[in-house]
Amino acid sequence: MKTIRKLSFVVMVTFGLGGVGRCADDPLPKGYVCVRAEQPIVMDGKLDDKAWLDAPWTDDFVDILGGRKPPPRFRTRAKMLWDDTYFYVAAELAEPHVWGTLTKHDSVIFQDNDFEVFIDPDGDNHEYYEIEINALNTEWDLLLEKPYRDGGPAVDAWEIPGLKTATHVNGRINDPNGEDESWTVELAIPWAALKPRANRPAPPRAGDQWRVNFSRVEWEQTHDDKKYTKTPKSTRDEDNWVWSPQGVIDMHRPATWGFVQFSTNRPGQDRYIPDPANPIKTQLMKIYELQRLYHEKNRVWALSLEQLGLKAEPALPNAELPTLRSTSSGYEVEIRQNPGPDNPRQTWTIRQDSRLTRN
Repeated sequence: MKTIRKLSFVVMVTFGLGGVGRCADDPLPKGYVCVRAEQPIVMDGKLDDKAWLDAPWTDDFVDILGGRKPPPRFRTRAKMLWDDTYFYVAAELAEPHVWGTLTKHDSVIFQDNDFEVFIDPDGDNHEYYEIEINALNTEWDLLLEKPYRDGGPAVDAWEIPGLKTATHVNGRINDPNGEDESWTVELAIPWAALKPRANRPAPPRAGDQWRVNFSRVEWEQTHDDKKYTKTPKSTRDEDNWVWSPQGVIDMHRPATWGFVQFSTNRPGQDRYIPDPANPIKTQLMKIYELQRLYHEKNRVWALSLEQLGLKAEPALPNAELPTLRSTSSGYEVEIRQNPGPDNPRQTWTIRQDSRLTRN
């Protein structure tokens, strides 16, 4: 089992009028409309194919903690495309000194500067994928049964048959003499590899939304005219820059990842439509966080929202109040959403291991 980076835990919960609210610097997850690649993509890492030129960039990455932290030192942004065979991801990472050391597949890539992709197809916080890649085009792919903090193992032996990756350095990698401009990366992730755990159509249907996020790990370094030396972690932690801010130094919180909306129209023709159930999911995740704190303190789960210091209020006008019940393995919290003009009746549930489901 490979070493897992140490995670920090910060509670991002506020209470408004007795309910579960959002922090001022806890924005809604990012959204992106992913269009089809109408032309073939040459996997060379250069991002000069017409399909990439037509695809929009994401917003520039921010610190993993969000607006509470200064903007990153170097710009990072990404693009996405899809076709019947692949989910394509590209990224541009501004970097005055491009270096890398790891060349063995499935090394712990974030020990170098890297780019990371996280995918949770059905948004249930479980059975999600992680891919890390460095500027040397060395890749590490992982399947997470559930988040680490919920006891989830990382399936290191999981592989992505048919995965294509490429990187390109606008400069000279591992050459301290002079400055570089950036490095770019391309990934073509086969739907066939994602489908067994997607629990939904893969490739997706037009209008489907998947939970996706990207992370960039950046280490400070020094150099002379011969080599780079990474600043030891004991001296300074690495920087973590992301597309959709997490609010905590932990990428393994799928509920805060962005939404990728798949489209069959031309770029700019479809607008991103925020998930109408996201306020319900957010409320359930806040209750889950409070239950974790309550259990850490009392070694038992709370039996009511009142024990958590909450006076329940609906997440949406057409949603019922949350209900909490004990189970043999822990607890479940349920919110029913009554039917509306655009939504059928549905029930959302979260349990003690963060699995979020719709019935």
